[in-house]
Amino acid sequence: MSIEQFKQFVKKHPKLIEEVRQGKKTWKELYNDWYVFGEDDDMWDEYRSTAEKDEQGALVQKLASYLKHLDVNELQTYITNVQQAIASIQEVVRQMQHTKKDPFSFRKD
Repeated sequence: MSIEQFKQFVKKHPKLIEEVRQGKKTWKELYNDWYVFGEDDDMWDEYRSTAEKDEQGALVQKLASYLKHLDVNELQTYITNVQQAIASIQEVVRQMQHTKKDPFSFRKD
């Protein structure tokens, strides 16, 4: 995390500038909090603009809508297919490792 990233964060949250101007916070305090907690922490909610909050709310609504329409059986089929693919890949890797350990294992004398 760089100071330039912090500056971008402050530009997105202009209420932080007011906090410093009013003497409620210092730039050092804000930077330390941003560095330690990151910009997605709930502590920044009071500084987020209404547009940003609306954008986050819309994203949550889209996610909820997606989950509501999710076909659990289809998801289970997908997970099963992925598990089978992983098992197949693991078997190929095991065979390759076995061949690598004993390159003459296929040779019949």
